[in-house]
Amino acid sequence: MKTAVDSSVLLAVFNGEPSAASWVDLLIAARREGQLVVCDVVYAELSLAFATEAALQEALRKLGVSFESISPAAAWHAGASFRAYRDAGGPRNHLIPDFLIAAHAQIQANRLAASDRGYLRSRFPGLNVIHP
Repeated sequence: MKTAVDSSVLLAVFNGEPSAASWVDLLIAARREGQLVVCDVVYAELSLAFATEAALQEALRKLGVSFESISPAAAWHAGASFRAYRDAGGPRNHLIPDFLIAAHAQIQANRLAASDRGYLRSRFPGLNVIHP
């Protein structure tokens, strides 16, 4: 079982937010079931919170999270989903990075650890979103 992890989850953990302990428990349980991964977009978003790449890599290693690039199929799925969203009048509240993260999880993983921001289940039917 592969779990893709959203940047909001990891930032909550790294910043010691009130939800951090619940997210850590969820990630530990998910890690027992398989691999934890972050995609290119999540890695880039996380980079803003660290002084060096080595520090980010060490933080991810401690959590048992590895890096996995977005495949062409997942990128295509993200673009097609974003086009459908915009064609249906979807506001610019969500940008392509959100769609890339969700498509990566749907195509390349079994589920996504994320706060459901509403659009995930509607724009990505069948995406298994887990949260505490």
